[in-house]
Amino acid sequence: MNIKNIIKQPEGRRLEFKEQIPPGTHLVRTVIAFSNDAGGEIYLGVKDEPREIVGLNPDEIILLEERISSMIFDQCSPVILPEFTIMTVDHKMLLRIRIFKGNNPPYFLKSKGKESGTYIRVGSSNRLASAEIIAELERQSANKSFDSEIIFEKTLLEIDIETFKLFFE
Repeated sequence: MNIKNIIKQPEGRRLEFKEQIPPGTHLVRTVIAFSNDAGGEIYLGVKDEPREIVGLNPDEIILLEERISSMIFDQCSPVILPEFTIMTVDHKMLLRIRIFKGNNPPYFLKSKGKESGTYIRVGSSNRLASAEIIAELERQSANKSFDSEIIFEKTLLEIDIETFKLFFE
């Protein structure tokens, strides 16, 4: 799909537009959320309201790419390796940051740790992951299903086969 068709799409689970680098950790949280989910693309140089290509300063785009790359490397754990593409549309330069679904989730902000720094993508927003979602991401990373996990907290009486049979009847 060409960029003019892409910018007509709404932001969502795998697509984000930014006019410039947002302050704080917003961009890194989006990268983490994409890595923990299905991957995604971030386009820098695209205004949101109204949606239009405004472009980035051509003299600074390489430095911008290096700055973003350093932000992601320094702030994310495990390591996330984005793919950058510089694009020219109507004589305006854009930077596409492509994030692939990670093989080693959960990904999180180093400064906040796994419990407070793991983000997921919900629609077009980034949300802090719950303990249950983090556990599921860890199972995915270990290639385990929920029902194959051993639950050490259960007593012998609680795993009685008769109780189990009654439950399924």
